[in-house]
Amino acid sequence: MRALGDPAAAAAPHVSVILPVHNAEPWLDECLRSVLQQDFQGSMELSVFNDASQDRSAAVIERWKGRLEDAGIPVVIGGHDAPAPRGVGYSKNQAIAQSSGSYLCFLDSDDVMMPQRVRLQLEAAAQHPTSAVPRRSPGRPQAAVQTEFPDFRDHTQSRIPSVLLTTGCTCSRKDRGFPSLIRYGSLLVPCWYASSRQIIGCRVRREPPNSTERYTRWINQLTPDQLLTQVFTSHGPTVIMPTWFCSRAWFFHVGPFDEGGQGVPEDLLFFYDHLRKGGGVVRVDQSLLLYRYLPDAATHSVLETTIWTHRVRFLEERVLPRWAAFTIWNAGRQGRRLYRSLTAEARRKVVAFCDVDENKIRKGFYCHEDSQVCGPRAPGRTASSHMGCPHHPSSDPGYVEQPLPRAFLLGEDHQAQQQWPHCWGSPNPEWPVSLPSLGALSACRSSMAGRPVGPAWTPAHKTSCSQERPKPRVPILHFRAARPPFVICVKLDLTGGAFEDNLRSLHLREGQDFLHFS
Repeated sequence: MRALGDPAAAAAPHVSVILPVHNAEPWLDECLRSVLQQDFQGSMELSVFNDASQDRSAAVIERWKGRLEDAGIPVVIGGHDAPAPRGVGYSKNQAIAQSSGSYLCFLDSDDVMMPQRVRLQLEAAAQHPTSAVPRRSPGRPQAAVQTEFPDFRDHTQSRIPSVLLTTGCTCSRKDRGFPSLIRYGSLLVPCWYASSRQIIGCRVRREPPNSTERYTRWINQLTPDQLLTQVFTSHGPTVIMPTWFCSRAWFFHVGPFDEGGQGVPEDLLFFYDHLRKGGGVVRVDQSLLLYRYLPDAATHSVLETTIWTHRVRFLEERVLPRWAAFTIWNAGRQGRRLYRSLTAEARRKVVAFCDVDENKIRKGFYCHEDSQVCGPRAPGRTASSHMGCPHHPSSDPGYVEQPLPRAFLLGEDHQAQQQWPHCWGSPNPEWPVSLPSLGALSACRSSMAGRPVGPAWTPAHKTSCSQERPKPRVPILHFRAARPPFVICVKLDLTGGAFEDNLRSLHLREGQDFLHFS
């Protein structure tokens, strides 16, 4: 392993452009020309891995190798000729393993870099270094600190000298790139502490220009805060993989990429691990990449259900443990799907759905259809959902259900507190119930617990129906009657601004009072 200050380490390139290739002949000339045209004045290499291409990609790479090396850009070429490709994750890992730069600049073989890309992203990495150093735990001897590296969230805020950032760290190939230790003051720390722990992205220009217009607007218009708050949406990473630029040491602290092959969202999985380990996200607000849309690109092989599952689990891991209760904004298909996808523990925190559709609001409640029985009812539900239980008032031939009044559902009928006192308990001691927005929660939760909801719903029901699992009954409210925090399952940029106006009217803080999921 090379030590810091070793002549071999000093001679290593500062930036490695990482280029996986599979059947990319139509675009490779333009792609490789963009590497040659970089205006970065430091040392740079190109690391190409050919993943069993069946076209003339290898010949194109060989033709460009001489031109690039004549311009002072060394080219490292790897690959295999197996009958089938091993996937994007494997190819990127191999290209990184055979490279030696302190920073990694990722590039897809069908995309084109603008001449200033490497220079500007490296500058951004230097401007956003790690802001953390190890902190000695109280009462712990200094010797223990040298091998103890707690989570970034537990660190004091401090800045590591820029000399460590500019020097970087390289590692011997036999060690598979795992970072060495360096000394910072009296501390011995992994070299990824001394390099940027950011993923640096950039804005993009789509080709063809009219392809994926909403997605492209989202990529380019996210605010710096939204780069971290909108990581749960169906769009995936808030800076797209072909724009990534990061330190080599940080990559190996987080990675490598998943090598599961076709159907695996290796970029999303890496991005989530990056965030789990305290990484940040920065975007250079210039268009530095021509981002080509191809209908048969590998990204389209990933099933939407696979992406959905990872997103839900990440939401449950990163956000829901901090919320005692929350509302799902959208009583339609996407909102109900999210509810059904949650674990039982997370579902118990859902106090309501909210919407603007009065037809949905008029229904009053949502019952999880996968359960056996809907359990006790407030007015507005049909008798069929009670499976003919003899203890429910619907078993009386003269029983007639009345729908919940619209004013009750919209939180406008305060007399309902007298009629339905069981509906007005606070679901969370920390939330003062000043609006009837959570009014139906207790009825919903009472049905789960088997407690009576009305005088005719006697304990005999609980005894005789003990074999049935009551279904949760979640109120459906108007969004103005609902209480934050919200998980929003409404797609952005699709309602002519109506949804966005409604959300802004509540004066909420993204990341604290609400998060976007769709």
